[in-house]
Amino acid sequence: MNDNVDRKCEPCDRRTFLGGAISAASLTIAPGVTLFSIPSFARKPGERASNVNRWGLLIDINKCPDGCNECVKACHRENGVKSHGRPETDAKWIRKITVSGSGRRPEFEIPVMCQHCENPPCVDVCPTGASMKRADGIVLVDKHTCIGCRYCMIACPYKARSFVHEKTTGQRSFAPRGKGTVESCTLCVHRVDQNRLPACVERCQEKAGGAMIFGDINDKNSAISKALRKYPSKEIRGDLNLKLGVRYRGIP
Repeated sequence: MNDNVDRKCEPCDRRTFLGGAISAASLTIAPGVTLFSIPSFARKPGERASNVNRWGLLIDINKCPDGCNECVKACHRENGVKSHGRPETDAKWIRKITVSGSGRRPEFEIPVMCQHCENPPCVDVCPTGASMKRADGIVLVDKHTCIGCRYCMIACPYKARSFVHEKTTGQRSFAPRGKGTVESCTLCVHRVDQNRLPACVERCQEKAGGAMIFGDINDKNSAISKALRKYPSKEIRGDLNLKLGVRYRGIP
């Protein structure tokens, strides 16, 4: 087994869930004005994901407008996720939830998706190796080996995985979906491997509050690393010590 891939290495060789060794830079249009962070170089064709990178997401709740759903719509549009009119069972790759706060903000909304744990419980309990973590920290599900047992859904503390109950249509080649399998946020791995931002981040920074920063946490010069050093941030259920790839700023 390759040391750079947890639990399951073969799918990383033969499917589009291939690694990206890229770092982050900032696009600046004027002094002090930054639009968004973009990767600066892509992996070479056939190159595996590398643990040199640790892809992460920082979400600033102070910039996330209540009622805004742009990140959710962008995610579902990008990955071909459509509602069947059954909210309790429909896919939730990313969702907005209401959280109890305090003081002048007794309630606020936060986007929640797969937290891309460094120590993912979903990978630990998967009997087939379908749940896997790339060397760069992105957690994925191999639909070809997922048997739909849903152990990973039970193990996930964030309710970030969904079970596909019905036949899917309009599938994207880079985001295969199938009835009887489990799915969740992939951080738009197909985009990351092509020097592009995840769809939710791109949409948020272009059309919403600019609350999301994506980049390489291992790169001390990346926008996300600088922001994590400058501002305090939290992990959801940090007490579980899962070392999440998704961090939040502004959570009480």
